[in-house]
Amino acid sequence: MILYDCHVHTSFSSDSTTQPEQQIEKAIGLGMKGICITDHMDYEFPNKERSGMDFEFDPGEYFGKMTELKEKYASKIELLIGVETGLRNERKCRASVRDRYARLINGYPFDFVIGSTHCLEFTDPFYESPYWDNKDKACGIRTYFEAIAENIEYFEDFDSLGHLDYLIRYVPKSKAAEGVNDYNVNDYRDIIDEILKALIDSGRALEVNTAGIKYGLGFPHPKTEVLKRYLELGGELLTVGSDGHRPEHICYDFAQTCRMLSDLGYRYYTVYCARKPYMIEI
Repeated sequence: MILYDCHVHTSFSSDSTTQPEQQIEKAIGLGMKGICITDHMDYEFPNKERSGMDFEFDPGEYFGKMTELKEKYASKIELLIGVETGLRNERKCRASVRDRYARLINGYPFDFVIGSTHCLEFTDPFYESPYWDNKDKACGIRTYFEAIAENIEYFEDFDSLGHLDYLIRYVPKSKAAEGVNDYNVNDYRDIIDEILKALIDSGRALEVNTAGIKYGLGFPHPKTEVLKRYLELGGELLTVGSDGHRPEHICYDFAQTCRMLSDLGYRYYTVYCARKPYMIEI
């Protein structure tokens, strides 16, 4: 069984209105042993005016609240304090973003840091324009994977790579008549292998993010074939998270995900505490 949800958002994230207590209470009700709150910190987010969200929070306020809740719920569940950082590969901003993350992560005692690529080319591919304007589906996906590979090399201070093939959610219908929100892993084997090997060589984890199932893709992020390949290459560190923004998202489809991982040959998943990985039997 998977009894820790290690990717959870609350009202400290711009795209959630759920109070931290609601997420914790839901996890307790589901019989979970632990939950890690990982609210968004996307420095220099490029679409603030368009989205009305800046994806930043006050870390002092965040830690004050989470520390209070950690003590309040100590007898019922283990509350871990994390953050999801938005990695950027654009040359004009990546140095300043990395410096700001260094100050944040060194300044507060996080248990867990997720590194995710949400934006590239100074835009959010959630919007069809401008990212997809001059790209077909294959080009858009490869460009995204290449950005992730660059980010792994440039940003060293994160523990697990978040939702590797997240972009597939946002391929515009105009780019493919069928199978819009799917892709053939073999078409990107070279760059995916580069990403997986970089994680393994640097001692960082890969995340299994069940939001892909929640969004109706039929697979988690990343796809099962990628998870199989990670294991073949010697990958062992594997974190599991729902990417939940509302209580009903907590531990989303964890039972099916547990069976899938077991069938692939995984015996353990990973939970980080004080930035150290702990292997827990599935």
